[in-house]
Amino acid sequence: MGYQILVADDEAEIRDLLRLYLEKEGYEVLDAQDGEEALKVLREQPEIAMLILDIMMPGKDGFHVLKELRKDSNLPVIILSAKTADTDKILGLDLGADDYIAKPFNPLEAVARINSNIRRFYSLGANDSQTVKKVLQVQDLTLDLEGCILRKGEEIIDLSSTEYRLMELFMSNPGKIYTKQQIYEYGWQEPYFIADNNIMVCISKLRAKLSDDSGRYIRTVRGLGYRFETGNQTL
Repeated sequence: MGYQILVADDEAEIRDLLRLYLEKEGYEVLDAQDGEEALKVLREQPEIAMLILDIMMPGKDGFHVLKELRKDSNLPVIILSAKTADTDKILGLDLGADDYIAKPFNPLEAVARINSNIRRFYSLGANDSQTVKKVLQVQDLTLDLEGCILRKGEEIIDLSSTEYRLMELFMSNPGKIYTKQQIYEYGWQEPYFIADNNIMVCISKLRAKLSDDSGRYIRTVRGLGYRFETGNQTL
């Protein structure tokens, strides 16, 4: 695979365990033992493809690292933490994390989730080059599937990888109504449970980034789910 992954955790045993499993998968692994070091490595190594981030670290904790990162980067982030309360998970996802794995964890499951997020973020549609579109365009929005970049006119809209997957889902079939289950399973890449708040937070953040106060792009269909407008509907 060859992708470079940064593991930020203050426990050396966790860093060593993930390095062992990830290097067997062909990844190149870098590590950091606290938040400050993680941000330093991210600045110095722009080729890093994913961040595995602990929350409870000395100095800057994982939430602070995530806030700093999301100011100018949509790098895929998986939180790996012993903080397992729903409020912590929701906060992490709200701040822009793409997945949340609770400690103690099964390293094989962690690797599977890492593989899934890498594949979705960097190789979306790569297995069907004859039929897949390279660019999706709806209204004044353009989604570059190869570069994973969303543009509104000439403006680049920064997205987390979960937000990117939702935009890819919506823009692939504008006008189609998606249920919350369909949205969650595509965006978060795991079986649906009662996760309405996660979906609402993500949709709200997308609308804010698109300046979509009037529902010009993402329309709530009461009792059914959400629909991405083609621009031809009567609002």
